[in-house]
Amino acid sequence: MNLEIKKDLASNWFKILQDSFCYDILKLEKNKIKFQSKTWKRNISRDEGGGEYRILKGGKVFDKVGVNFSKVYGKFPKEFQKNIPGAQKDPRFWASGISVVMHMKNPLIPAMHFNTRYICTTHDWFGGGMDVTPSKIDKKEKKEFHKILRNMCNRHNKNFYKRYKEWCDKYFYLPHRKESRGIGGIFFDYKNNSFEKDFMFVRDVGITFQFIFNKIIRKKLKKKWTKKDKEIQYFKRGRYTEFNLLYDRGTKFGLQTGGNIEGILMSLPPLAKWK
Repeated sequence: MNLEIKKDLASNWFKILQDSFCYDILKLEKNKIKFQSKTWKRNISRDEGGGEYRILKGGKVFDKVGVNFSKVYGKFPKEFQKNIPGAQKDPRFWASGISVVMHMKNPLIPAMHFNTRYICTTHDWFGGGMDVTPSKIDKKEKKEFHKILRNMCNRHNKNFYKRYKEWCDKYFYLPHRKESRGIGGIFFDYKNNSFEKDFMFVRDVGITFQFIFNKIIRKKLKKKWTKKDKEIQYFKRGRYTEFNLLYDRGTKFGLQTGGNIEGILMSLPPLAKWK
């Protein structure tokens, strides 16, 4: 398959997914609040792509939710080339993706994160995943979440779930705190076996996340919470912030490739606390 066709298929899917996620999010908010949308360009002086980030704040369901789409291209800076497969031979790249971060009003509903991306250098690959970060552990919810992920992965390959769950557990870990960020999920990168099969899996990851966030939110939407629950959530958000600023690959990639700052940092919670 022609590389340009692959790029179009991937970026068009990510854009469709952005619209679909936002539709469901507004539905959860009973369409009483709107996203603030902003389109941006990577380089104003020449065509290097850009994207659109949408942020919703102060809803009845969401304290803050960001849904970011990007399609950018150009050259990697010299100091960055050695870390990217295929960029040592040729610094030119093309990348498209979608990322979502949800910070909930109700502290009994976990924060949720999802992203998928397609990157092309002299190589091309998919990456992404999803994870859930509760401020209060719900063992039943954790079990159901991982069961859905296992079933989804098994539709494509019986080895995916174990491999990508372990990768997620290792990735979403704060070494300086010696603790995990949340209850895990799946994480994968440099996925380049067969474009058709990989793209089918990536689409399933997106659809499954949409099912999961609707299921979790609707189940706990009306649960009563206390001021103490909210304080615990604020401290957990502090850990979330630490991870995203210190270790997150997406944050580093966006900043080092001239991405939109507000879109990159949309993952940060609206309010967090430290002891």
